[in-house]
Amino acid sequence: MTHSTKYRGFLGLIAATLVTPAVAQQEEPTFLEEIVVTSTKRQSTLQEIPVAVSVVQGADIRESQVLDVKDLQFLVPSLRVTQLQSSGNTNFVIRGFGNGANNAGIEPSVGVFIDGVYRSRSAAALNDLPNLERIEVLRGPQSTLFGKNASAGVISVVTAKPSLDDVNGSASLTVGEYSQVIVKGDVNGPLSDTVGFSLSGSYNQRDGYYDNLAGGDALGELDRFGVRGQLYFLPSDSLEVRVIADYSELDEACCGVANLVDGPTGGAVRALGGNLVSNAPFAYQGYYDFTPTNQFESSGISAQFDWDINDMVTLTSITSLRNLARLENGDVDFTSAPLLDPDVGNRTDVDIDTLTQEFRLAGATDTTSWMVGAYLFDEDVTQETGLIYGPAFRAYADLLTGGVPANPVTGDPGMGPLWDIENGLTGLFLAMLPSLGEPVPGGTFYGEGQGNIELTTMDNQAYSIFAQVDFDLGDRATLTLGANYTEDEKDVTLDQTATDVFSGLDLVEVGGLLIYGGAFQQALAGGADLATANAIATATSQALAPIPCSATNPPPACNPTLALQPLQFQRPNINFPNSVESGHTDDEDLTWTVRLAYDWTDEVNVYVSAGTGFKASSWNLSRDSRPFARDLPALGDAGLLVPNIIAGGRYATPEEATVYEIGLKGSWDTVALNLALFDQEIKGFQSNIFTGTGFSFANAGKQSTSGAEIDIRWMPTEVFEGTLAATILDPTYDSFTGAVGPSGPVDLSGQTPAGIHELSLTAAGRYSFTMGNAAGFARLEYIYEDEVQVVDNVLKEFASREVSTINASVGLSWDNGFEAMLWGRNLNNDEYLLSAFPSVAQAGSLSGYPNPPRTYGLTIRKYFD
Repeated sequence: MTHSTKYRGFLGLIAATLVTPAVAQQEEPTFLEEIVVTSTKRQSTLQEIPVAVSVVQGADIRESQVLDVKDLQFLVPSLRVTQLQSSGNTNFVIRGFGNGANNAGIEPSVGVFIDGVYRSRSAAALNDLPNLERIEVLRGPQSTLFGKNASAGVISVVTAKPSLDDVNGSASLTVGEYSQVIVKGDVNGPLSDTVGFSLSGSYNQRDGYYDNLAGGDALGELDRFGVRGQLYFLPSDSLEVRVIADYSELDEACCGVANLVDGPTGGAVRALGGNLVSNAPFAYQGYYDFTPTNQFESSGISAQFDWDINDMVTLTSITSLRNLARLENGDVDFTSAPLLDPDVGNRTDVDIDTLTQEFRLAGATDTTSWMVGAYLFDEDVTQETGLIYGPAFRAYADLLTGGVPANPVTGDPGMGPLWDIENGLTGLFLAMLPSLGEPVPGGTFYGEGQGNIELTTMDNQAYSIFAQVDFDLGDRATLTLGANYTEDEKDVTLDQTATDVFSGLDLVEVGGLLIYGGAFQQALAGGADLATANAIATATSQALAPIPCSATNPPPACNPTLALQPLQFQRPNINFPNSVESGHTDDEDLTWTVRLAYDWTDEVNVYVSAGTGFKASSWNLSRDSRPFARDLPALGDAGLLVPNIIAGGRYATPEEATVYEIGLKGSWDTVALNLALFDQEIKGFQSNIFTGTGFSFANAGKQSTSGAEIDIRWMPTEVFEGTLAATILDPTYDSFTGAVGPSGPVDLSGQTPAGIHELSLTAAGRYSFTMGNAAGFARLEYIYEDEVQVVDNVLKEFASREVSTINASVGLSWDNGFEAMLWGRNLNNDEYLLSAFPSVAQAGSLSGYPNPPRTYGLTIRKYFD
């Protein structure tokens, strides 16, 4: 289907919707519930606020079995959430734009706020949240009010305040597929006339659905616990105080990875006694030689003060302290061959401490309403990562290079290119190779326990000052002007311990030495004296060492060792800060919003707006952090270069978003309609793509997206309510040179970015009924996303994604407070990939993350008061 065809169909749908209110007026009206919105830091209603926002109410959250923020994507088509190799590597995307997973140094482009408190990493937003009132999704840049944290949008989670009237609460039990058990409970009420409290907790356990055929635990399990307490003070009519403390933990085996293409390396894996399930992404089976570790602890406390200084001005203060600790270790080759050390194999240990403080003054006059504020952010990140070889990696490398591994049973020595290099370098010419420094006995390369350990730290301090004013231009028009100045400083350190001997070799130098040795011996055999043989060997080595071998240029007129460079998985790094690299960035930006809203009629309002977003520089806190090419000469002059160093990137510079939008919002007795048309441009998008041996992190030039969004609620009778939300996107890389492609760097300028669906929609219908003395409901949901290439560096023929999923629930409730609900997710067993990537250290193979299979269950809940 072409873009024009999709847009025509979309506009036809809008036209049909616009005439619906006239038809509805002929019937007895049924009034839709008014939906409150507070994510713009002022209370309004969904139909009044001239901003593109989606709201999911608490009842919809319960009936749709939304357990955490990532499940929202099934109710909001402009939102996409992708979970990768661990629960914490979750990426939020709005209107095709967002990043932040797989690297603790990359802050999300979509800001997640829970009761006004920013969660700086997605892992801190994934705990189960009881007592949800609603979740609001602001679409498009929101940096004017939220600063550096919202260049793509905002997800605002709002929970219920404690009651000052009566003691009440609820308890629920859910049982489901894969032995799932969810227990939730909450109680809240008054401690006095002016103090209320609430206490809630949740436990969520489920067996894995992704079988480990090597005999370990199944992957894809859930094991989560959380507790949350609130105190609510109302000492006077002018002062309101809310204190919230929470703790949650997670200890899960996550996540299952499927083989999409079993390349030539599969034979080497099987020759070592390992295995993998070939080309069957939805068999939900794999081979792993150890169970992944996936542990999080998240805790925090916040205090919000709202003080009405007088009838015109309110002061708000929100203070928070949070900690996130994360420990992960995964079998990243995703086979049962013991290629990595099971204890440290691919370990990541992160600790993040975050302090935030926000002050706001808000007020109004007869013709204006205004807000000014300041926001402070202070965060310390400490991370230790490691990639350590296991007992079979050397044999695996021998097989990949066409050699024969050593046999410890028979005592037969290994043979092949790696053994040839080791034997050659242990001989006469060792002293001429500075990068070695000592003899290399056979079997040294890829020895068990070799690898790299990196310790990184980041100190991030930022502040923002912002203001927004709404001017009434007569009875029906409002002009909004807003601005935000943000400054962001980061200080980063890297300290690497490298023990991977082979990756530390300069193969130009190594090959040159071996070429020299052969040429020297040949010259002597031809009758040359020592001086002449040395001159001939030196000239031959210098000429041939940099030349790789090929079909048209075979040995001996080349350096055959250069063919082994792809096996240098962990090249050494240069620690910083140093005399050349400061490890410091200091960014500042002024973002703005201009919006004109007009109440066309009492039922319809329209708006036109423009605004900008900003995200500060993000640092690459991984083993793939490399010096910029521009710094290598200075590092050499300072004597800081290490053998076999390669250039890359330490950080990505800021990304900046600009959006132009027009919208319409209508509300009638039985129909509510929200429509937005927008054009969005992202400069310097921070792209982080896995290449099979590491991540390529860089700015992606410029990306633009034009799109349309529609959100309809229709309640023609008291017993039926229907919703439809759809998004059409037309994204383009305006400029992206040096992008990671399937076979190396490519120019994606003018191409469509992967992973962004042109058409996404969600539709739901809810029917209410009575059964005896019980009130019931039946709810059906449909989610559709058209086919798209999953990632830029894996061809669509190998990894595409198309979503067509059905969810449903049916429930009964009684006057005594009991509820029972049957629910099912992905009832049609829809199969699609969440992401894809070149398999780790397995050239020619591809892997991907399949979506979860069908699940279903029963929830029983009791409300009491």
